[in-house]
Amino acid sequence: MSPENYLHLAALLFTIGACGVLLRRNAIVVFMCVELMLNASNLALVAFSRMHGNLDGQIMAFFVMVVAAAEVVVGLAIIVMLYRSRHSASVDDASLMKL
Repeated sequence: MSPENYLHLAALLFTIGACGVLLRRNAIVVFMCVELMLNASNLALVAFSRMHGNLDGQIMAFFVMVVAAAEVVVGLAIIVMLYRSRHSASVDDASLMKL
C-alpha cells in the first residue's frame, strides 16, 4: 500500500472522530471519539515519517500516545465522578458540576 492510502484512512478516521465529538452527548462516546482522532493523527504522523524516510514522525507519535495515556487516566476519573454524582454520563450534566 502507498502512504497516500494511509493518509486517506487517517483523514477518514479523524473525520469520524470529529463528527462523534460534535454530535454525541454521552461522555464516554465523546471520549472514545477523541481517542480515535488521536490515533488518526498518529497514523498520519507515521505515514509522513515513512514518506520522508526519517523517524521524526514516529517519535512524535510516541509522545502523542503518552499524552493520550495520561488523558485516559484523567478523563475516566472525571467520567466516573460525573456518573457517581449525577447517575448519568451525559455531557450536558457536566456543566451542572460548577461551583
